[in-house]
Amino acid sequence: MPLPKPPATRAAILPTTAYDTQAAPKTRRASAKAAPAQAEEPHPALELRSDTADLPAARQSGGLPVKAPSRAKPPAPAAATPAPQAKARKPRSTGPAKLFVLDTNVLMHDPMSIFRFDEHDIYLPMITLEELDGHKKGMSEVARNVRQVSRELDALAAEGGPDSQEGVPLAKTGHKEAGGKLFFQTTFLDVSLPAGLPQGKADNQILGVVQSLRERHPKREVVLVSKDINMRVKARALGLAAEDYFNDKTLEDGDLLYTGVLQLPADFWERHGKTMESWSQAGHTYYRITGPLVPALMVNQFVYLEAPGEAPLYARVTEITGKTAVLKTLRDYASSKNAVWGVTARNREQNFALNLLMDPEVDFITLTGTAGTGKTLMTLAAALSQVMEDRRYSEVIVTRVTVPVGEDIGFLPGNEEEKMGPWMGALDDNLEVLARSDSSAGEWGRAATNDLVRSKIKIKSLNFMRGRTFMNKFVLIDEAQNLTPKQMKTLITRAGPGTKIVCLGNLAQIDTPYLTEGSSGLTYVVDRFKGWPHSGHVTLARGERSRLADFASDVL
Repeated sequence: MPLPKPPATRAAILPTTAYDTQAAPKTRRASAKAAPAQAEEPHPALELRSDTADLPAARQSGGLPVKAPSRAKPPAPAAATPAPQAKARKPRSTGPAKLFVLDTNVLMHDPMSIFRFDEHDIYLPMITLEELDGHKKGMSEVARNVRQVSRELDALAAEGGPDSQEGVPLAKTGHKEAGGKLFFQTTFLDVSLPAGLPQGKADNQILGVVQSLRERHPKREVVLVSKDINMRVKARALGLAAEDYFNDKTLEDGDLLYTGVLQLPADFWERHGKTMESWSQAGHTYYRITGPLVPALMVNQFVYLEAPGEAPLYARVTEITGKTAVLKTLRDYASSKNAVWGVTARNREQNFALNLLMDPEVDFITLTGTAGTGKTLMTLAAALSQVMEDRRYSEVIVTRVTVPVGEDIGFLPGNEEEKMGPWMGALDDNLEVLARSDSSAGEWGRAATNDLVRSKIKIKSLNFMRGRTFMNKFVLIDEAQNLTPKQMKTLITRAGPGTKIVCLGNLAQIDTPYLTEGSSGLTYVVDRFKGWPHSGHVTLARGERSRLADFASDVL
C-alpha cells in the first residue's frame, strides 16, 4: 500500500505535563459514556505550547487551533531518580500494638524471644531481671541462655537508655523483624492482688505488674507470656490474659510433621505412564515422570505403590528438575542375601531406612517412631557394616541426652565413658542381639568379635561436644527428641569431611522440661532438612520388638 504523504509543517512541542497525562491509566469506557459533556472539552495532552507569540506566523496559522492560556513557567530540569526505598513491613494485626509481659522462664527457654513478637511491645518487670541474675552462674544450658539474654538487654539499654519512658526500639541492634519497643519497669507499680496470694513471691509480683499495666493502659491489650502452666492458670483466674510461648514451635500439630514416605495413587501408571521415561543402571531402574504428582515430591522422599495382583513399586526420589522428577528403585534389604550385619528389614519402612543408612551420599538421617520399631538396631548394624566391612568410616560415636525418666541416681564414678555406661543400656542390648546373630562362630569367636566391635564404638557425652570436629566418623545420636534446637545445631555442626550423622528419637517420649513435640530439636531438624539432596527422613510406623511391646504401645 502507498505510504502517507510527509507532513508539510513542523510539529509543535508538547509540554512535560502532556507526557504524564498520557502515561496515566486510561479511564473506563463506561464512565466516558456516562459523562458525554466532559468528553467534549479538549484533553490537556492536545494543548499546544502557550508561548505561541514566539512562533512564526506561518506556524501560528497552521491547521490546528491554538489555545492561548496564561504563560507557564518553563519546566524545571528533571531531578535524579531517587533510590528505591525498602517496602515497609505490613503489620500482621490491626489496632494498637499489644503489650507482652514476659515471664522469666520464657527468656531462659529462648534467649532471643524478645525479638519474636513482630510489631508488638515487650515489658520486663524488675523482678524478672532479678530472677535472671540469680540463674546466670554455671555451665548449664539455662545459664548460657540467661547470659545471652543479659548481653542482648545490655546492648538495647546502651542504645536507648532504660530510663526512657518512650521505650527502646527492638530493631536498634540489627533485628529488623522486631518492630516493637522494649519497656523496663523503672517505677513502682501499685499492686492490688487478692489477700490470699503471698506478696513476696516472684510469680505473684509479675501478676501484680500485669494487672497494674492493664489498669494504666485500658485501650491496649496486656498479655502475660509464660511457660509455667500454673502461672497461666493463676493469671486467668484473676481475669488476666495469659498465653504460652508458641514461637519456638516448628509445627503446631505433630501430625503435620514430614514423614519421608508417600503412597502413590492407584492410577499412578495411567496418569504418568504415557510421558514416562525409564532406564536401568547399576542394578536399579530409573523412572523420569512428569505430571501433577511432581510438585508434591521432595528429594530423597520414598514412594511406594502396592496394588493387588501387581508387582509393588518401592522407589526414592533422586532428582527434581522443574516439572520432572526421577524415581530410583530400592535395594531389597528384606532379603537375606542383602542382610546388613545379619539384620534384615521386616517391613516397608525399615527397608526405606536401611536404604538411607547404607547410602554414602546421604550425610544426615533422622529416624522417628514408637518404641520397638528397630531404630537403634538398624542404625547400629549399618554403622558396624560400614566401619568393619566396608571401611567407609573409621569408628562409631554414640551419644545421647542424659535426662532421667525418674529420680536422678546422683553422681557416677569413673571416666567419661564409664559415667555414660548406665545411659547406654539400649546400646548394650542391641550389641547383644547383633553378636548373637553370628551363629557360625563359636562362643570364643563371638567373644572376640564382641571385643573388636567394642573397640570401634566410642561413647561420648554431650557436655564435651563444643569445639570438636568429627572426621570420617559414623555419629549416632540416640534419644534426640530431648534435644533443643540449639543443642541440635551444636551437634550437627561438629561434622567434618566424610562423617554421617544419624538422629534417632520418639517424639511421644520427651522428658526435657518445656519441650513439646512441636518445639523439640528433632522436629526442628526434620522440618529444616527435608528436601536437601544429602539428607533423608523416615517415620517408622510398625513395631517389631514383640507382640507384648506392640500391644502395650497401642493400648497404654
